[in-house]
Formats: sequence, C-alpha cells, structure tokens
Amino acid sequence: MNNFRYNEANQPAQAIQQIGTGADTKFIAGGTNLVDLMKYTVEQPNTLVDISRLELAKIEKTATGIRIGALARNSDMAEHPLVTGQFPLLSEALLAGASPQLRNMATLGGNLMQRTRCNYFYDVSQPCNKRQGPTAQAGCGALDGYNRIHAILGLETGNLNQSCIATNPSDINVALAALDAVVNVSGPGGQRTIPIRDFHRLAGNKPQQDTTLAPNELITSIDLATPQRAGKSHYLKVRDRASYAFALVSVATRLVVENDRIQDVRLALGGVAHKPWRLTSVEQQLIGKPATEASFREAARQLVAGAKGFEHNAFKIELAQSAIVRALQTVAA
Repeated sequence: MNNFRYNEANQPAQAIQQIGTGADTKFIAGGTNLVDLMKYTVEQPNTLVDISRLELAKIEKTATGIRIGALARNSDMAEHPLVTGQFPLLSEALLAGASPQLRNMATLGGNLMQRTRCNYFYDVSQPCNKRQGPTAQAGCGALDGYNRIHAILGLETGNLNQSCIATNPSDINVALAALDAVVNVSGPGGQRTIPIRDFHRLAGNKPQQDTTLAPNELITSIDLATPQRAGKSHYLKVRDRASYAFALVSVATRLVVENDRIQDVRLALGGVAHKPWRLTSVEQQLIGKPATEASFREAARQLVAGAKGFEHNAFKIELAQSAIVRALQTVAA
C-alpha cells in the first residue's frame, strides 16, 4: 500500500470541496472494498477523505416510501423495520452478502460503488482495461484466462479485447434495480437524482467507469417508493458455497398475482453483466399471463437472449434461466 494523506469531513459540502476533481483522491467510509484495492495497489490514491462522520446514516419514512442514507450500514438496513416491512427483498439481499463482520462496516454508498471481483482486475501484473493509473494495462486477461465468474450479457459486439467482461458483484445493487431505486447525489453544481437503471454502466468503450457518477459527486441517499400493490418477493443467490461467496447468478424478483394471473412483476439478475441486468420489456410481456412454469420459462429465455458464454462460464446461460424460474416459482407459491 502506498503512502497517502488522510482528511476528515464533517459536512457534505466540505467533503465535496476536499475531493476536488482529481482521480487521486477518494472518499472512504467503511472501507471494506477500497482498502483491499489499496493493498493490491489497484487503487493508489494520494488522499483519502473520510466521510464516516457525515450525518448520512438515517433510514426514514417519506411521503412516497423510504429514504436510506448513504452511510447506513448493511447490518442496520437489513434489520430496520421500514426495510423489512416494506422492502423485504432488500433485506434478503443484504443478508445474502459478505459476513456479519463485514455487514457491520459496509455502507449503502460503498455497495453502490463496489468494484468488480475479477481476479485479473486485482492482479496488477495482468492486462485489464478496467484498471486505471500506474497499473493500467490494455487488454482483458479474462477473455482467454479463467472466466468462470464473468459476464454473459451486455457484452460489446465488436472487439471484446478492448472492453471488459467483468461483473458487478453487489447483491444489494440487484435488489435496488428490481425496486427502481433512485440515487440522490450532491456535487459542486448542486444536487441531482439518478434512477438506478442509469447509475451503473455497461462496460462499453469505457470499462474503467462503473457508474455515471462524476468524480467529485457524493452519494447522499437513495429513495425507494412503496409498491402500490401487495406482493411477494425473493432474492435467490446461486454461489459456490453457502456463505461469504459472490454470486455466480442471482435473481431479485417481486411478483403480484391475482386470480392466478400476473398483475405486476420485477426481475433483475446479478452475476451476469457489468451492471444489474433488467429488461422491463420482458416484465411487461408477463403481465396478464398465468403464473405457471411455462410463463416463467419463456420469460427466462427472453431475459438471457443474446447471452455469450466463454470457455469456463457458458454454463451460466442455463443456470441463469433455471434460477429465474425457481425464483418466480418461489414467489408464486
């Protein structure tokens, strides 16, 4: 780990001023991801701005739902009555991630900004289009390397060697995608809101950029709107071991069924793309259909249409479809 300067911020405006516009300055709160990246020299900031003292950890009711502060801890969110009562899908996803010790430190904002767990991203001796700074090397080591955990959807149709097949590893982000969260941010130009569908990016020709957040912007909270209809939700995580493992495939779903017909549905996938994968067009086609295995299998087929498997992860195409069907059957029961 390189030497760095350490600053503390007591107000959001102070934090934004201290972060400036340089890529060599980073916000830090729980540090569960950033500190690892610094140890591996993937990130080499000259300055850290500690925002853990900002009053951004509240979870409160709003006129349309709830607002969760960016510094709310994962463990606090998972057990908060406003979350468990109105958004059990989010609570389930939170508890599926990491370990109790890490959940006690990790924050909502940090999870929104969580970097990929691709081994080639972490190994600075390997080519990786996502890495920036002194360790950047053009190319994608995963393409011809061990790519079991990598993406199958949302990939470039051109030269993949110039892009990236890494995935977004966060369980929370998948649930937030299904719940249509809105991210509230502050920056030098004031405040703005970003729908979660626009917050994370596909790799495209800028794989270094995981989000649409500007370098000098600070996440302050997210808003979740209370669903208009009562329904059932489920977060299904398929992984290599029962705990402390990232998803090979995950499914966040919420389903409203009346008279055996689907009235509303949300479906988001994790572990399959550079961002949580959601196709509202597939959801719309399910409306009015019977809540049967046949309907679910057709939706699963459409959700992974165009998927591309590589040497070690082609199995994820079938696995994703099976997981979608299983998750939908769980909430339809």
